Amino acid sequence: MSEGNSQPRLFRFGMFELDSVTGELRKDGKARPRIRDQALQILIMLLEKSDDVVSREDLRERLWPADTFVDFDHGLNTAINQVRTALGDSAANPKFIQTLPRRGYRFIGPVQIVARENGGAGAGAENYDKLISRPGQQTEVLASGAEQMRSSILSDPRDLPVVRKESVRILFSLIQLMYLIFYIIFLVRLSFAEAVLNDWGRYAFTVFVVLVLAATIGIPVRLYLLTAMAFQYHGLNEKFRKLFPFLLVLDELWALTPFLCVQQIGLGLAIATAAALLYLPFSQRSLLLMGGGEVKS
Repeated sequence: MSEGNSQPRLFRFGMFELDSVTGELRKDGKARPRIRDQALQILIMLLEKSDDVVSREDLRERLWPADTFVDFDHGLNTAINQVRTALGDSAANPKFIQTLPRRGYRFIGPVQIVARENGGAGAGAENYDKLISRPGQQTEVLASGAEQMRSSILSDPRDLPVVRKESVRILFSLIQLMYLIFYIIFLVRLSFAEAVLNDWGRYAFTVFVVLVLAATIGIPVRLYLLTAMAFQYHGLNEKFRKLFPFLLVLDELWALTPFLCVQQIGLGLAIATAAALLYLPFSQRSLLLMGGGEVKS
């Protein structure tokens, strides 16, 4: 293995955990059949470069030296199939390993790399695991052999399923497009909103100004997120993490807007729509977590 693998590491992804030293693969804490030789090294290499394309040539250079006479294509395909079998993955509908024709492979699930400072697999409580984060992830220190309980009600990446990045991109973009349409419709029908709010009494003007500001600010924010997702900006998860508190306030205020149409759609539907809008900022956060990367707030 390369020098980058000399330090004992644990790779955590989905329900799996892989020990780079022993080669032991565990699912939900239970040992799985051992992955051998090239298949194990391929999996480690893909995990080290999560979200990046690992070319077939890189795999050849690392695992099959130039003076080794083997059927490289057959050997690589066999090893990849062994990894997929161990993870319960498939080429047609990948959850972890994506094939990029004529280019190579990419690990598409969220990965945590844990390096024990003393290198011992059975480190005591006085030792610490250092979490080496991918771009967009924050570095944490975790007590060895124990998981810290999250006090937050927000979802943890380990609680969520792994979802294909294409699905995340589509759903996340649709949410941004929906908000963008809402903002434009509201501003186009501003006179209608003003007439409705006139019946709200002393707070009518304040609510009106807040909603106008929310729509005005929301348009460039949604355009940015749509563009970032369409062109796959690097570090989008980290940027969204910083935006999340602001977006949460903005979106929770926007959840008031269904009550402007209460006479047209009825009180019950207005309440249901408002409840859905209240949930949407959290769903966006969860989508990005399921697609890879840590979004913490």
